[in-house]
Amino acid sequence: MFAKAFRVKSNTVIKGSDRRKLRADISTAFPSLSAEDLNELVPNKEELNTVKIYAHKGAATTLYVLHKNPIFFQLEKQLYPTVYTLWRYPAMLPAFTTWPPVLQKLAGGADLMLPGVVVLNSGLPEVHQGDCCAVNLVMNRAPVAVGTAATSSAEMRNSGMKGKGVNVLHTYMDQLWAIGDKTSPPVIPFTNSSTQVETEECEEGMKAEGQVSDGQDSPEPNAVETSCQGMQELRLADKDLEALKDKEPVEDGEGEDKDDNDSRSPQEQTDALLLQCFLHALKAKVKKSELPLLTSTFLRNHMASCCPKGKQIDIRKSSYKKLSKFLQCMQRDHSLIQVKELKKGVESIVEVDWRNPELYSFSIPEDCGQEKESMEEGGACEVPFQPPEITPLYGVTAHLEPLFQDAKKRKGATLKASEVRNIITDYVKENELVHETNKNYVNINPTLCDCLLEKSEYQEVENLKWDDLISRTLSRMQACHEVLFPGQRPVVKKGQMEPIDITVATRGSNKKVTIVKNLEAFGLDPAVVADTLQRRVQASCFLQDSPGVKNRVLLQIQGNQIQHVGKLLLDQYHIPRKYVQGLDKAPKPVIVSIDNQDLRHLSIKR
Repeated sequence: MFAKAFRVKSNTVIKGSDRRKLRADISTAFPSLSAEDLNELVPNKEELNTVKIYAHKGAATTLYVLHKNPIFFQLEKQLYPTVYTLWRYPAMLPAFTTWPPVLQKLAGGADLMLPGVVVLNSGLPEVHQGDCCAVNLVMNRAPVAVGTAATSSAEMRNSGMKGKGVNVLHTYMDQLWAIGDKTSPPVIPFTNSSTQVETEECEEGMKAEGQVSDGQDSPEPNAVETSCQGMQELRLADKDLEALKDKEPVEDGEGEDKDDNDSRSPQEQTDALLLQCFLHALKAKVKKSELPLLTSTFLRNHMASCCPKGKQIDIRKSSYKKLSKFLQCMQRDHSLIQVKELKKGVESIVEVDWRNPELYSFSIPEDCGQEKESMEEGGACEVPFQPPEITPLYGVTAHLEPLFQDAKKRKGATLKASEVRNIITDYVKENELVHETNKNYVNINPTLCDCLLEKSEYQEVENLKWDDLISRTLSRMQACHEVLFPGQRPVVKKGQMEPIDITVATRGSNKKVTIVKNLEAFGLDPAVVADTLQRRVQASCFLQDSPGVKNRVLLQIQGNQIQHVGKLLLDQYHIPRKYVQGLDKAPKPVIVSIDNQDLRHLSIKR
């Protein structure tokens, strides 16, 4: 089901009441989970999102994403766990066992056939037709696929283990797995001797049904014992993940050894990353002339650009939890900076000790800086975005049709402003309506009178200026516009081009959010824009359906981010300024006045 890329419709944060309902639905569908397990899967305060998608075959599916990993997906009101969840709770579903080479077939979209099922000494798991079940590999209980039973266990035995066994919905290495952290399955050995496989019978069944790909010999016992440890090799052999082929096996091995040797906890690793980016930013990015420097600007514009390639700063996963606490620690324990609250609620870095031994001895890593900055500037698009060409047009109405009759333009014809001016000029000259003494005026004939004058003006107005004549004509025509995307045919639509609308709304507890509408009309993918903004401003960003408008979504980002949204649209996507509405609501820059006495206290050591 997820063998090919899917389309995201919306991405929203789950509210408290919806979390309780989801927890109850999971408990009903999977009664083996304890209350503690449910609280870990659906926590109360951690970020949990609902992502609505359309699969490549059009099936509407709902994903539940925790810490950027999908944990469940819902299809036709039925909940299914993902492999990320099953790796934490391997006994959550009844599981069928198969050989490692079969995994590549399953990841490509194939279902599990019964001849490819390894029958353990403990027998087949007891399932009914349509029950949710998992698929694992020999010598490893960690599931690698999720699906539904094609038939019951009794029917499988009666059929002599022939036919379809599991309708596979989701596998390790498919597109659903790819939106998570892309970790490999853990090695979870079988716990008792009764689960030893009947090797010879299974090999004969696989040969008879052709479950192993052409040119590949039946697996030997020593290959079976190391199959789960070589999951990375299977990933490299998958044609659908060509990007991994570019990496050399030696480099992958070195990276794995490095991660394995790092005995620090994830929180300690995040703390070390924060300190590294902090020192890098002070040594290479911050200038004396920039002080005082807002702490939020320091994080967004300096520390974020110093983050190593492939990593991202997330203060919430550190021991500090907040930027203010981290900077207080840098001031109190390391004496690197001095932070003051120059304005109520707004902290700034006012002093930096560049002679500090810790900062002076810090060496800048080679893998930081330029790659990150170029990625932020380029966003998520590999090809530079080209905005559409928008041309205002004017449609001929039934009331104005007599005026355009000589030019053979009937009702519904669309014209540019220059074309309208030329047609009106030709009409005036052909009918000799130019004023005899003043060439700037045009005499009004019956046709012009009926088309352009109000009833109250019939007896009063005898002539009009050229500009007034053209402006009256354009104002009485149907407003239209033409949109031309690069490489596509132009599309003419009625009405004026609706601009991108940027507004700021206030939510509970007086928190502000920036809302961006109508990105799709200009060929922009809201998901790509949201991802780019989230990296730039380091704030949560999500999408939701636009009320009353089909196939349109609203982009919401925390805080008043109009200035950053406008800069992205104008500078990177090159949207004309007249089609971006709401830029005047951007927050005004804060000007801090410092007297001579404060300047003496803010002396900077160099």
